[in-house]
Amino acid sequence: MPTDCISFQSSGYFSKLMQDYLDQKPELKPLYNNFPVLENFEKQIAEKSANFDHSNRTVLVDTLHKQYQNIEISDLTRQNISLLALENTFTITTGHQLNLFSGPLYFLYKIISTINLTKELKSKYPSYNFVPVYWMATEDHDFEEINYFNFKGKKIRWNAESTGPVGRLATDGLEDLFEIYSQELGSSTNANSLKKLFEDAYLKHSNLADATRYLANTLFASYGLVIIDADDADLKRAFIPYAKEELENQTSFKEVQKSIEELAEYTVQVNPREINLFYIEDKLRERIIFENDKYWVNNTRISFSKEEILKLLESNPEKFSPNVIMRPLYQEIILPNLCYIGGGGEIAYWLELKAFFDAVNITFPILLVRNSVLLATEKQSKKADNLNLTWKDLFSKSENLINEITHKLSPFPIDLTPQKEALEKQFSYLFELAEKTDKSFTGAVKAQEVKQKKGLENLEKRLLKAQKRKLADQLERVTDLQCELFPNNSLQERQANFSEFYLEKGEQLIPLLIQKLKPLEHNFDIIII
Repeated sequence: MPTDCISFQSSGYFSKLMQDYLDQKPELKPLYNNFPVLENFEKQIAEKSANFDHSNRTVLVDTLHKQYQNIEISDLTRQNISLLALENTFTITTGHQLNLFSGPLYFLYKIISTINLTKELKSKYPSYNFVPVYWMATEDHDFEEINYFNFKGKKIRWNAESTGPVGRLATDGLEDLFEIYSQELGSSTNANSLKKLFEDAYLKHSNLADATRYLANTLFASYGLVIIDADDADLKRAFIPYAKEELENQTSFKEVQKSIEELAEYTVQVNPREINLFYIEDKLRERIIFENDKYWVNNTRISFSKEEILKLLESNPEKFSPNVIMRPLYQEIILPNLCYIGGGGEIAYWLELKAFFDAVNITFPILLVRNSVLLATEKQSKKADNLNLTWKDLFSKSENLINEITHKLSPFPIDLTPQKEALEKQFSYLFELAEKTDKSFTGAVKAQEVKQKKGLENLEKRLLKAQKRKLADQLERVTDLQCELFPNNSLQERQANFSEFYLEKGEQLIPLLIQKLKPLEHNFDIIII
């Protein structure tokens, strides 16, 4: 079976909203700026350049130098940080939570999409510089979402407690988890490399932000990746006017609600609060609520008058944290960014935000759905060939695939459609006859028709079930292969950790992905490793 790809739309794993966005349905055009094709970046560069506060570049570069001062970085990353001071330099950005040991595989795909797009843009627009940026979600506080990763079907979980921003969380207690993980890895050369990577990242850094920066830098520094922690007082000074607008006028709530109305036929990804800011301390991140002429920090006794909270914002902007609605705005204020790369769920909530960006006069970035990948071994590919399965077959829902294969392998037709059609013809004659008599006879004919159709449907189901039993061995091989490639009936990239594949491929894994993935092609890639 050839190494191939299938479109996002035909994979069966993308929402209707994402399918319509990728198909550029006209009704969605008001919800985004420029669609992600190479030619549209020239227009995006002009818009961002004209509307970006270039004075923010100095603070950005100084902050990055500070954040990298205790970490060894590549010449290319150092160069990229310096280039950010220049007005002809722009970023391509992806964001991700601080999942333990990177979490699911798509962490890699997000960053690789970002790196590869900067290469394509530099080739197309050589007079500009393009820097790949990974925005660490250090201010998130949902620890339960990030405190584990899966390795060969086993959950490796960090049993700790966290109530504040996860980036500030101490890495205490990860020694025990490291011992468990080490035993699972074994003692091969690649296993020892993974152990060293985990140990250096998590046991030699005091908080989760520093640990994650070290991990991502080790994996991607040679490609010039720049990693930013926006939980920073200096960076947040540029955000003060927009946080003030949020506190006083709740502009985001009003504008996002309008966009949600335009998305009425779709499932809405996020709903805005009246105030989309958190109050943040080392062990606290809670919503700010306006009630009875006061600003309250939810679930605490902390409150402020309007004058007090605005004064605090001016003196300590680091105590204000944007939520999922405001974070994209903060990103676009401090970065000279052209494009945000995210998964389908992320792009879905970004589509709620353009009216808000327009209202506060910040350029809305291009939105690109990240690369998606299915990694398969040569052995798995040969299994699929022997079973006469295509990649599209394997992407089918399990029950549908088994039914289809049963029909294909059965030596006789299981589909009783011809019999159903013959039955309809017979009853068509009986209904004509019934019209010449009274209504009671028509009712009897209808009842008999329903009964016999149902009987045929039941026979068809029983026939299918009987053939499944007869073909059980072959169908089990199909099911086993699909379970290997789609663990827990889900996408591999959402379940497995990169270390499973690094164990086999070692240092070749990331270069292989860098070589194969094309971010602007909107395909789900199948890569044989």
